Amino acid sequence: MERDTKRPKLCPMGTITKLTVKDIRFPTSLEAHGSDAMHKDPDYSAAYVIVESDGSEHKGHGLTFTVGRGTDIVVLAVQTLSRLVVGKQLADIYGNFATFWRELTSETQLRWIGPEKGVIHLATAAVVNALWDLWAKIECKPLWKLLADMSPEELVSTIDFRYITDVLTPQEALKILRESQPHKADREAAIKRTGYPAYTTSCAWLGYSDEKLSRLAQEALRQGFTRFKVKVGADVEDDKRRCSIIRKEVGWDKIIMVDANQRWDVEEAIQYMKNLAHFKLHWIEEPTSPDDVLGHAAIKKALAPFGIGVATGEQCQNRVVFKQFLQSGAMDFCQIDATRVGGVNENLAIILMAAKCKVPVCPHAGGVGLCEYVQHLSVFDYICVSGSTENRVIEYVDHLHEHFLDPCVVRNGCYVVPEMPGYSIEMKPDSLAAHEYPDGHTWKELRAKGLIEDK
Repeated sequence: MERDTKRPKLCPMGTITKLTVKDIRFPTSLEAHGSDAMHKDPDYSAAYVIVESDGSEHKGHGLTFTVGRGTDIVVLAVQTLSRLVVGKQLADIYGNFATFWRELTSETQLRWIGPEKGVIHLATAAVVNALWDLWAKIECKPLWKLLADMSPEELVSTIDFRYITDVLTPQEALKILRESQPHKADREAAIKRTGYPAYTTSCAWLGYSDEKLSRLAQEALRQGFTRFKVKVGADVEDDKRRCSIIRKEVGWDKIIMVDANQRWDVEEAIQYMKNLAHFKLHWIEEPTSPDDVLGHAAIKKALAPFGIGVATGEQCQNRVVFKQFLQSGAMDFCQIDATRVGGVNENLAIILMAAKCKVPVCPHAGGVGLCEYVQHLSVFDYICVSGSTENRVIEYVDHLHEHFLDPCVVRNGCYVVPEMPGYSIEMKPDSLAAHEYPDGHTWKELRAKGLIEDK
């Protein structure tokens, strides 16, 4: 993997001695939190990873987001990957992170159940993000600051450019990063003053009653939000009513976007959105299959006269799929996800490709821990890549933050830049113990009350 890069100047010393993974689940389905047209009863969950080394007292924490059943499968995949991690020298990982990342994603037999997609890639994200959390804690910096303080050469050394050099070469990535170097200090100071713009999804999950939609929209306005997302896709008349409620509550000067969570065929999406266009919608998110690049392009073209953009990415499998969306012009908004692709390294590649293609990055964060994660990626994007928050926004959902040691903070509709060392993803020990599935006491109590039935 030769390129015009150099290894980080100083790498932590020591060896990875242990990797632990837990099946953590929260019973969000009981109150319809997270419900949408395709996922009506999600229990926000995580395959939760802890890595330990003999070179530091710190532990690296990472998770990959799931919605209940199937989390145990991701846990097994993490356990299988662990043999590629335990025993590794930290200097060998961080000193050439791109090479390690490729070793992890290209193991000669495991790659057959990917490659670089699905369960094995979700597992990769949990492991890789835990390693970044460990590195940031060792350096006593929040993850965004660890990245921002790296030179362009050091950042590029963490990225595997295989399969994407027809859109972004290492030299082009270096050029983008070098252009921001003189502005980094001013941008860092600016984003700390203003925070990073957020939109809320928590007011309009598909399973909420009309009364709850109204009440939560009013609360979000009082909290300073100016951007709101409504889940749609199951029934057009029902969605007209729900969009009408939100528009009435927030007014016509605020931004509303809608999200179908992959519900429709291409022509169905076009016709459905024409029926909602009078609500003055900013974007339609995931209108069709997340793998259908050409379908998204057709939808984007058809809806452009109505002023409706197309946003997607939360279930794009890897940087290659993002590459195709970006080079074909099939997305107006690039929605990276902290755990769907292979962790920080792959997201850096996607952010840089989006910058070259002039597509704004608006991370997906609808899931446990995702808000905590992606704030770091957007702050890095602002400081080191884009230098702008125009047409850029991070999703915010107001669920489960109380379980984290360093929960994200949103004030006046903007994320406050995190300052605690690490990736903000470490959960409280009591929360981990209570929600470990199936024997944590939260799940035992729900079973005893007859509120859940294991399936």
